[in-house]
Amino acid sequence: MNTSPLFTLTFLGTSAGMPTRERNVSALAVKTVPGPGWLLVDCGEGTQRQLLRTRLRPRDLAVVCITHAHGDHCYGLPGLLESIGLAGRTEPLTLIAPDAVRQWLQATHALTNARLPYEVRFVDADTWQWQNGPDATLRIERHALLHRVPSHAFRIEVEQTQVHLDAQALGAAGLPPGPAWSALRDGQDVLFDGVPGGRLRSADFTCAQTQRVCAVIGGDNADPALLRTACAGAQLLVHEATFTQAVLDKVGPQWMHSSAQMIAAFAQSVGMPNLILTHLSARHCKPDGLADLRREAAAHYHGGLWIADDLDVFTLDAHGKVGKQTPAGDGGAGLAI
Repeated sequence: MNTSPLFTLTFLGTSAGMPTRERNVSALAVKTVPGPGWLLVDCGEGTQRQLLRTRLRPRDLAVVCITHAHGDHCYGLPGLLESIGLAGRTEPLTLIAPDAVRQWLQATHALTNARLPYEVRFVDADTWQWQNGPDATLRIERHALLHRVPSHAFRIEVEQTQVHLDAQALGAAGLPPGPAWSALRDGQDVLFDGVPGGRLRSADFTCAQTQRVCAVIGGDNADPALLRTACAGAQLLVHEATFTQAVLDKVGPQWMHSSAQMIAAFAQSVGMPNLILTHLSARHCKPDGLADLRREAAAHYHGGLWIADDLDVFTLDAHGKVGKQTPAGDGGAGLAI
């Protein structure tokens, strides 16, 4: 079984509402295997500048998912799309977003005379799927959350089936490596005089192994319990922890965000193996504030717990294990095509 990462997540922005010196506003790049390219979940102002500090290639951007139509989650989209066009992109790009984002983007393009040299395929639906043959699937489901405007989480699931040959059994049967092996791997029976009956059955010499991994990436949300269905069978939850509970109690519920305590308690209740917190209020971005968030979350959740910084890179493998890599750092591939 392949143990290489099926998900690689690069946090391009982890601040709530407005940028700080250390953190940009919301954007998260997700590379899946299998997949058509990498995905971008939210695109706050300055996202394309953050991409310049990574090795992600915009020419490989396949899908943009916008959780909701607040500026810190989408104001970077027109600039990114136009820059990709100026760099020579011609392949279509899928945009999964609320209709308000489509209307705003169309108005922005019209008023600024922007002409993209590629098609943006807008999707306002709760399910989108990419498939590469019968054995490789990427599925994105959208789940409604509670916020001041319609907001969603994206359940991103990949499934990959690999067929392995029993080389030892084929060797014992006397069939030398070659095109016949490939045919057996592809499910075809093979004629071979060296065995009784003169035929080798593919089913006798192959074994199919399926890998399935799922991550849930939430938008702004005041009710984590709405994610219960989305989180069933998932190995990772990425969710906002804008405030500690004490600060949320002080500022009041009108902002409709989650505290670290709220999302940690929910993740524990559904048995979520891994939790990454993001979308932090500026008041929590200093070391003391981060320590408060971590302490509060750890008191209510006992799985793998991280608080994301900008340019942090996390991986998720077929066994549901999350690993943290060296931050993306400066000097990446940028907008080169």
